[in-house]
Amino acid sequence: MLDKWDTAFKNKVIKEAKQLTQSKELCRLLNAAEKPTENDDTSWNSDMASLLLLLHLLPSTAGRKRSKISASDAVEKMVHFHKSCCSIDEPLRGRKGQQPYILAAGRTQNKIDTIYIVVDKQLIPCQATSSLGAFDGLFKSHYVFNLSYEESLVQLYTFVQTTVYNIDVTTTDESPRIRELRAKLLN
Repeated sequence: MLDKWDTAFKNKVIKEAKQLTQSKELCRLLNAAEKPTENDDTSWNSDMASLLLLLHLLPSTAGRKRSKISASDAVEKMVHFHKSCCSIDEPLRGRKGQQPYILAAGRTQNKIDTIYIVVDKQLIPCQATSSLGAFDGLFKSHYVFNLSYEESLVQLYTFVQTTVYNIDVTTTDESPRIRELRAKLLN
C-alpha cells in the first residue's frame, strides 16, 4: 500500500471525489488532499484526507439491515484525533465497540506527534510516522488479530483488501460499487 497509494490511487481517488455532491466536509477533505498547507490546523494531512475521500466514495453501511450511516460517522470509526495536551484515557473510555481504529495524538490534525492503533481499548504504538503507514498498520491488524471489519467500514476495507493488496480477489464478496470504483481507478 505504501508504494502503490501515491502512484496508482491517490490522484484518481481525488478526481472521483470531485464528482460527488459537494458538502462542506467533502470540500475541506478535497482541499487538504490536493493542496496540503502547514497553516491549516483543522484538516488532516494529504494522505489521510485522500483515504477519507475514499470512504466518501464507498457508501458506508451499518447493521444487519445495511442502513446507511454518514461518512462523518464512519470516519470516527476509522480514525480519531486526540489533542496531545489532554488525557489519553478519555477517548478510550468513551468509545464503544472493539474494532481497531487509529488514535492520532498531536497538537492539530495536521501535526500528529504519536499514532496508536487501538484494539479492545488497548493502545498499540504504531511504528509508522505517516498517516498512510498508520492506515496500513490498521488494515493489517485485522489479519494479525483475526478480526472482522467494522460493519460501517466493510466497503472501504474490502476495497483496500481486493484492489490495493490483491488479497482474495476472486473469493471475496464485493458490492457492485467496489467493482465499479476498482474499474474506474485501475483503467
